[in-house]
Amino acid sequence: MKLTKLSLVAALAVSSAFAGGDIAPVEPVVETPVVEVAACNARTTISGKAVAYYYTDDSVNLFDADSSSLGGAVTLDVKHNFTDNIAANFTAVGFMADDTFFEGQKTGAYFNVANITATFAGTTAVLGRQLLATPMLGGYDWLLAPGAFEAYTLVNNSISNLTLVGSYVAKWRPNKSGTEFIDLTDIDDGNNYAFGAVYAADALSASVWYYNVDAGAAVNPDKYTQVYVDAGYNFGTFNVAAQYVSTDYNTAVDSDAYGIKIGATLAGFDLSAAYNDVSDNKAAFVGNSGMYTAQWNSAASLNDIGSSWKVAASTEFAGLSAAVSYADYETAGEEFDVILGYGLTNCISLDAIYANTKYTEDEDATNQLEFVATYKF
Repeated sequence: MKLTKLSLVAALAVSSAFAGGDIAPVEPVVETPVVEVAACNARTTISGKAVAYYYTDDSVNLFDADSSSLGGAVTLDVKHNFTDNIAANFTAVGFMADDTFFEGQKTGAYFNVANITATFAGTTAVLGRQLLATPMLGGYDWLLAPGAFEAYTLVNNSISNLTLVGSYVAKWRPNKSGTEFIDLTDIDDGNNYAFGAVYAADALSASVWYYNVDAGAAVNPDKYTQVYVDAGYNFGTFNVAAQYVSTDYNTAVDSDAYGIKIGATLAGFDLSAAYNDVSDNKAAFVGNSGMYTAQWNSAASLNDIGSSWKVAASTEFAGLSAAVSYADYETAGEEFDVILGYGLTNCISLDAIYANTKYTEDEDATNQLEFVATYKF
């Protein structure tokens, strides 16, 4: 099992989403809560969820105690509107597991989100702990809590169909890392930031991003700067998209990566085929990779140097969503995934993931199963 994962939602969307315009440039605030508290605090809203998660693989045997883990978490979201354009957002997470697989410790509690959000004249400032989602720097919702950042973000929507984003990132809590946020400002020169422009109008979408990651050596070959560009067009009967990533490392060999993707919807099925090529060195990312051939266990950009391809199909029927995909990597083996999701009610959902992964060409494949039950309140 590898550290890089896609969320259930993202995994299902991989087979149908095209270009950066479909990737949210930033997720600065908590999801809109659905419960209002007493009239004297009518500006405060609360929501949350409880999650039970079971993981097993055949490193020993499927369902064997030595290769299985069971955990659960409760997430509480609170939003208070001081005025119509200034709000405080908090997400508290508490978790418990039978071993240290999920978060590196059996129990813990922390604030995953704690920020002030203010909007003035088309510009929103998000100051504090928050969720970020950009193509090559962001968190993903896997296991008991999504990866999060302490950052200072500005988002501007003054120009029609165009979103401008700038974010200075000070701390990062990766998945599987317990309750502590890593202080990125103490690593090398301590400057970690992203600038992006995302355009989406009718059938055309495109984005361009610039990253400076001094803390890159912690998870990548070296500190780096990076340019990411993508564009996509929906012709109605089919979609096409392309992406390019140039990574300029401080001392390591630089990397160039590109990808193409085509998809169509036929008889209720979203079908896609994608190709990526990563040359000379790994294409760096922090937290999450937006490469087209990424799978449940394989990021494509860091796991593989060379050519990779992926085919995928997804559909939804009678409340059941299903996604099937297969990817082959030049140096990182291959992976076959099946992801299922079912909503029992508006508040209760069940998810199941099966992955068969060869992490290198020379080793046997690993089979793994993950089961998730979620209750939203």
